[in-house]
Amino acid sequence: MRPFNQRTVVSIVYVTAMFMAAMDASVVNLALPAIMKEFQAPPPDAGIVNIGYLVSLAVCLPIAGWLGDRWGTKRIFLIALGMFTAASLLCGLAEHLAALNLFRIIQGAGGGLITPVGMAILFRTFPPEERPKISRVLVLPVAVAPALGPIISGFFTDQLSWRWIFFINVPIGLIILLVGLLCLDEHTESDAGKFDLPGFLLSAPGMPLAVFALSRGPADGFGSPAVLAAGVGGLVLLTALVFVELRTRHPLLNLRLLADRVFGMMSIVSLFSAAGLLGMLYVFPLMYQDVLNHSALDTALITFPEALGLMLASQLMPRSLSRLGPRRLISSALLCASVLFGLLSLTGPGTNPWLLRMLLFLAGFFLGHAVGAVQVTSFANIPSASMGRATTLFNVQNRLGSALGVAIMSCLLAVMSRHTEGALPDLAAYRTALLGAAGFLIAAFCFALGIRDADAAPGMGARSSSSARDERAAASSK
Repeated sequence: MRPFNQRTVVSIVYVTAMFMAAMDASVVNLALPAIMKEFQAPPPDAGIVNIGYLVSLAVCLPIAGWLGDRWGTKRIFLIALGMFTAASLLCGLAEHLAALNLFRIIQGAGGGLITPVGMAILFRTFPPEERPKISRVLVLPVAVAPALGPIISGFFTDQLSWRWIFFINVPIGLIILLVGLLCLDEHTESDAGKFDLPGFLLSAPGMPLAVFALSRGPADGFGSPAVLAAGVGGLVLLTALVFVELRTRHPLLNLRLLADRVFGMMSIVSLFSAAGLLGMLYVFPLMYQDVLNHSALDTALITFPEALGLMLASQLMPRSLSRLGPRRLISSALLCASVLFGLLSLTGPGTNPWLLRMLLFLAGFFLGHAVGAVQVTSFANIPSASMGRATTLFNVQNRLGSALGVAIMSCLLAVMSRHTEGALPDLAAYRTALLGAAGFLIAAFCFALGIRDADAAPGMGARSSSSARDERAAASSK
């Protein structure tokens, strides 16, 4: 007899694995100068350490749903976690930059599979009416990991070595692998279908090219030959992918799921919210360091209250969702967060640090309500058989939204810097970029006004009406 029930095991395994993957996305940035110094590599090569990871993740992300449905979510999740853990060890042992880049590519492949497959396991384990309750633990990888990453990176890089930012994943990964191997249940879909080769041949280069263009465009210029070619190529391939996937019976990216009003609307809100949040988290630390002349560690500590706000929101969100409903909760939270982003844009040399901490805490608090409510209600009407493809599609658009937010904020900084005497953006440029991040939240707010509470009833923590149950039963039987 197992010592833990399946829901406890799934929660622990998912949250811990996601925590590692989410923290790894932010832990490398502060260590890049030390890595470049040790390998005696020029600064332009620093971006390759992250680009390889992002490109590999973008290649593997679209196929995660089919792999989980066809070969079993437990098996694919554990393989991905094993890849990520082994690659972390190899990254820490790398003796030259080429080896580090190769191991980061393997790490990105594992990370690209962990998120959607793990989410499918989670949402198949917990029915819609119970998902608001688990949002209290889901916020840990979303909120704490990105904020804790720079602090851990700064500590290890200064006190030990940059290699420890990778070594720390190894014992955690091994423990979760053992727990998952012994305690997770397997799930496969009998109607997973054949592998969508045309979809893969379009998404495998299309997604990485788009991510590469969005990632390198701000640094190299969107008019540079490499970035321009990648951007145009990615756009053409992704456009073709849309037409192909809509005509395929078992597509890698089931775009027909967007026809569900709740899932489609929440996906758009999530995309713009991710763009706004990641855009702010990209711009504000740069402004605090480059213009206001604070250290990287001080910057990480002053932005950490945003994660605390997200954590507090996660504890209150289920009750708020039940009382206000998705439309009022999500729209009001996004509006308040956009106002706070606007206030952050007024930051100057004499701004009280505690005022900034309070503003970031409140921004996290309101965004935590919005992001948490979106996540638990998005899949309210998605049947179990389609959950793997739905979580894959949700994560693909969320990843593109994050990359889009950072790219556009970088473009705003670049455009504004042209009007200054120096080569670097000044305070006005950063303020404009922060207003741009607020603009993404306003766009999300506008779409959130179109949410209908009745459509998302299962995700509000209450039993749906008999008609809604009949609709979900009919959807499941298709």
